[in-house]
Amino acid sequence: MKLKLKGDVNVYYIQTLCMIFFPGAKFGAAEEEDADVPSLELELFETEESVKIAVNVTLGEKSASAEKEYPLDGRYDRDKTVKLACGAAVISACGELLGYRPSWGMLTGVRPSKVATELLQSGLSKTRVKKTLSNEYFVSPKKAALATDVALNEQKLIASPDPRDCSVYVAIPFCPSRCSYCSFVSYTSSKLLSLIPEYLVHLVRDLEVTFSKINDMGLRVRTVYIGGGTPTILTADQLRVLLQKIAELTDVEALEEYTLESGRPDTITAEKLAVAKEYGVSRICVNPQSLCDEVLQNIGRSHSSEDFLRAFDIARESGIQYINTDLIVGLPGDSFKTFSATFDKILALRPENITVHTFCVKKAAEILKQGSHVYSLRGGDAGKCVDYTQLKAQEVGYLPYYMYRQKNTVGNFENVGFALEGAEGRYNVYMMEEVHSIFAVGAGAVSKMVNYRPQNGGKPVINRLFYPKYPYEYLKDESVEEKIAEMERFYLSEGLL
Repeated sequence: MKLKLKGDVNVYYIQTLCMIFFPGAKFGAAEEEDADVPSLELELFETEESVKIAVNVTLGEKSASAEKEYPLDGRYDRDKTVKLACGAAVISACGELLGYRPSWGMLTGVRPSKVATELLQSGLSKTRVKKTLSNEYFVSPKKAALATDVALNEQKLIASPDPRDCSVYVAIPFCPSRCSYCSFVSYTSSKLLSLIPEYLVHLVRDLEVTFSKINDMGLRVRTVYIGGGTPTILTADQLRVLLQKIAELTDVEALEEYTLESGRPDTITAEKLAVAKEYGVSRICVNPQSLCDEVLQNIGRSHSSEDFLRAFDIARESGIQYINTDLIVGLPGDSFKTFSATFDKILALRPENITVHTFCVKKAAEILKQGSHVYSLRGGDAGKCVDYTQLKAQEVGYLPYYMYRQKNTVGNFENVGFALEGAEGRYNVYMMEEVHSIFAVGAGAVSKMVNYRPQNGGKPVINRLFYPKYPYEYLKDESVEEKIAEMERFYLSEGLL
């Protein structure tokens, strides 16, 4: 897509606004020379009293324009005022051109509930927050209500974080096969899977160093999350090695939550979950994505709906307290009829958590080889499916407590975590809302050092530390001591110790 911008505006924000209307759009030099791609011209006019944004967008022979002017009256700072004007003008012009209004309006960020949280913390009532989201950010009433409910439920979980709280993420970046929509760092070839024993040795060593520093600094580990990839690709004996080591390094019984992201039903056995239960795992994920076998085949999953039901029964019989199931709306070949049937079957199983994702097209996904048609502006049945999950879940006692969004999702919809009251997945909230540090270990893992300061109006201070992306690089990596030292320096510089 071609962009021509005049004035001091946030280029990245304009690009993300454009991607709402032109999913999959690119903004490189090649696009600038392509006469067939859409183009957008935007100009900022600024005085001491106001800012005005003029936009013209063109697609083939069609074009549309819009102007939006906002006063500089002290309600918002200059940058926020310019951002609101840009959002309003782009939404208006592109909406007129395409006959489409996005349900999330001008909100393009990962955390739409963040705006609702900020408005609630400013003293606005729940009703006023919903009206502000609709009137000023052009969010649909349904989504404004969802964002506000999620913000309220998140704040109950977050409460008043202690600066010495933290969580630990453990990466197992291996899978038995690769789904066509996947872009996570996960490895499936026999050669790479053969690295697992050596990887586990290296991982355990880094965990020892990491937990030792956490204990030395007097930090409290609130949650541990073992993610992937597919952690239950490990054998029962390998899983025992990992979980036994974690139990030696921290008081597992004191954790608020201990998650093993089992994920793929075809890797789940009673023996593995018995080991997980023995070492204190309190939450597992058994993820069908769909219970339509044709859809599962379309996306390259190597399990069937029957495999999922078998794995879910094993999980329930294991005695592990909480089960999460992941579903994806808008998968290729899915429809409202098949997805609603899937969701009804999941509700009948009564898992403690249900996470409903919207199909997202990532740059590294195999499915992109099928062509650009995988992108979808309106999303077909996806909107109807999303609405169905939110109505049915709350109707039978599930609360929306966690939400995030991604670029290039079908229909520009969201991902929502639902839970029975008291069974919310806390790690996801702590990680997404950046309320305390996440010490991450393993290939592709990213530690996030956080000083959470919203109580005095300040934005959180965040520092990220990255492990090598690929397992074979990670096996050569000797940076754990350096990373731990950097973490400690962060805590000291922020006055958290």
